[in-house]
Amino acid sequence: MHRNLSSSALIEEAVRRGEGVLSNQGAFVVRTGKYTGRSPYDKFTVLDADSEKNVWWGPINQKMQPEQAQKLYERISSYLENQDYFVQDCCVGNSDKHKLKIRVHSEFAWHSVFARNMFLNPGESELQDFTPDYNIYHVPGYKADPAVDGTRSEAGVVIDFGAKRIMICGTEYAGEVKKSVFTLMNYLLPPKGVMGMHCSANMAKNGETAVFFGLSGTGKTTLSADPERSLIGDDEHGWDEEGVFNFEGGCYAKGIRLSAKDEPEIFQTTQTFGTLLENIAIDPNTREINLDSDEHTENTRISYDISQIPNVCPEGKGGHPKHIVMLTCDAFGVLPPISKLTKDQVMYHFINGYTARVAGTERGVKEPSAVFSACFGAPFMPRPPSVYAKLLGEKIEKHKVQCWLVNTGWSGGPYGVGSRLKISWTRALLNTALSGEMENAEFIKEPFFDLMIPKEAAGVPEEILDPKRAWKDPAAYDEKAKELLKLFKDNYEGNVHLR
Repeated sequence: MHRNLSSSALIEEAVRRGEGVLSNQGAFVVRTGKYTGRSPYDKFTVLDADSEKNVWWGPINQKMQPEQAQKLYERISSYLENQDYFVQDCCVGNSDKHKLKIRVHSEFAWHSVFARNMFLNPGESELQDFTPDYNIYHVPGYKADPAVDGTRSEAGVVIDFGAKRIMICGTEYAGEVKKSVFTLMNYLLPPKGVMGMHCSANMAKNGETAVFFGLSGTGKTTLSADPERSLIGDDEHGWDEEGVFNFEGGCYAKGIRLSAKDEPEIFQTTQTFGTLLENIAIDPNTREINLDSDEHTENTRISYDISQIPNVCPEGKGGHPKHIVMLTCDAFGVLPPISKLTKDQVMYHFINGYTARVAGTERGVKEPSAVFSACFGAPFMPRPPSVYAKLLGEKIEKHKVQCWLVNTGWSGGPYGVGSRLKISWTRALLNTALSGEMENAEFIKEPFFDLMIPKEAAGVPEEILDPKRAWKDPAAYDEKAKELLKLFKDNYEGNVHLR
């Protein structure tokens, strides 16, 4: 067992063991085999007295009996005893009150680097007397047998709150570790009055905090890495009585078609030793990477320590949000680039959690399609969505937060007809909104979702702001808007129990 090796030592081990290769700039490039994204239907929660009454049971949170989970743990432990493996002691949560200690057991050296990148690394003094609250076992080489292990396939993600452990087997995709720990935090914190959020967060120079909700592919990581604002974190946060705090110590950005021009802060991390590049194409001779290639998957990933972002908030926390931005990638081309939301509309969009499932975020997804995911992160919310919605509503009201809906998807027509909104336009709109300039703008109400749209904004064509004007055929827009509105209403009315 190799305990708490540095990233440099781990990468040396990973190279020696043939787990990946170094790029010509020093990043470590790995392949994850057939699992290039999460496997949400291979996820299980162990049944116990507490989880039975508090977990949102269903296709996302499937039940596993404790006896079955214990036997799986014993088989995984026996598997690890016969080989070298790696252990990292880490923490989750930049909060003195709500920090969780975890011990990550990894079969592969590079997965231990991932743990060091993504979670908080304790100091030497803390490591001397480190007792984990939870243990995480990531063992891709153990292929589950559904008939024996109670899984659906060779892959399994099993969260056992009673035994205080998470078991991940049969899949090399590192994101399963990150999201399982996120799920854990989202179960433990709400009873303490702390809101777990699938969001990024950053801070203005005057200290005002902004939160960006959104599923993978909507732009959370890209838009929160703003050179004019300090990055608190790119994906997972808590909101307690003091403000917003990052769960993590790193970022896990999408790499496909990453642009040095539009995303310079993230792009530079791909040129750095210690960064992990998952499933990114690389020339076998020159070792130059190709960020535009989807040779292995659309869901190429970049894992890096958050300190690599130049303008980062070192404390990993900020005050109560002044603004909340709900990001959606609308494949229908119906929703406006930005609109101001009332509190009721915030709750409506939070419960619906609409976006397009972008190619590559889950196995088998080849092109964008409409999807609704409660709380903008249903796969990571083990409690009923109403728990998180109630907390969010209370905090928005108490702290008088201004909320916005931002579409980073298509304009001028649906996917295949229209075009993706430019990042530069979205950044310009966000800068205007977060600075407070947009609050005094003149707004018009669109007729389908009753969204308030600014009539003009610096740096963005007026015809883009009103999505109907961006379509060549207004009647076609109306039909598509009615289609999307019906999907919203059907989803909301069908999920009355979530509210």
